[in-house]
Amino acid sequence: MPELPEVEALKDFLAEHLTGHEIVRALPVAINVLKTYDPPLAAVEGRTVTAVHRYGKFLGLRTDGGPYLVTHLARAGWLHWKDRLPSGPPRPGRGPLALRVALETGAGFDLTEAGTQKRLAVYVVGDPAEVPGVARLGPDPLAGDFDERRLAGLLSGERRRLKGALRDQSLIAGVGNAYSDEILHAARMSPYKPAGSLTPEEITRLYQALRTSLTEAVERSRGVAAGRLKAEKKSGLRVHGRTGEACPVCGDTIREVSFSDSSLQYCPTCQTGGRPLADRRLSRLLK
Repeated sequence: MPELPEVEALKDFLAEHLTGHEIVRALPVAINVLKTYDPPLAAVEGRTVTAVHRYGKFLGLRTDGGPYLVTHLARAGWLHWKDRLPSGPPRPGRGPLALRVALETGAGFDLTEAGTQKRLAVYVVGDPAEVPGVARLGPDPLAGDFDERRLAGLLSGERRRLKGALRDQSLIAGVGNAYSDEILHAARMSPYKPAGSLTPEEITRLYQALRTSLTEAVERSRGVAAGRLKAEKKSGLRVHGRTGEACPVCGDTIREVSFSDSSLQYCPTCQTGGRPLADRRLSRLLK
């Protein structure tokens, strides 16, 4: 799933390529992709894109005097920029294409979604806050006012494990499965550690890991073309998706815990005192 760094890079890319250009066509290909009906998708046609914003993992295109086009790429969605779109209308079918947006220049982008779980979402709204997922977002961890005190306040009294807390978009916006693994590895903390149990020193470590991991990922992604962002993300990850490889810090073998719809990766030496995490159904919380 695209997370804060990749969506931030997509925002910058689209701001450069869309701002000042007119949307001449917005064509839904997969009927389930549209989550709103009033105003209709056609309301963005004939309007100029004036800005592109990021809200957590959401992207929002603001149009001149008109609505916002907001999208969430979900787990298997992606944006494909084309300097020259096909001249004919796209054909509905079983392919991955979900939505096409064309500019007056002939350029534009396709939104696609692989797999059978169709969760990619597009909204046409007068205000991004009308999108339920945007309305419930917690603070952005890269915002200027997001400091250690704010992180401590968010985690105070939290009963969930750190991994789950970091992924909760209503707690902190933009962090998903991959970067939560990276942040916890950088902070040298178990993903199973209770989030509300952190000492002031641990809050400092977690805050620094959070800001540094995301900032460095954003910088790596900056200027990368949309089509290469997925590969760039994978190349910059230290533990996520690297089960069986050597930890780049200590050399221990990176291990994995699998869940029904996802998995986490971690280094036992760096994060759990050398102890491997057991299956989630059998494991006790490791501190």
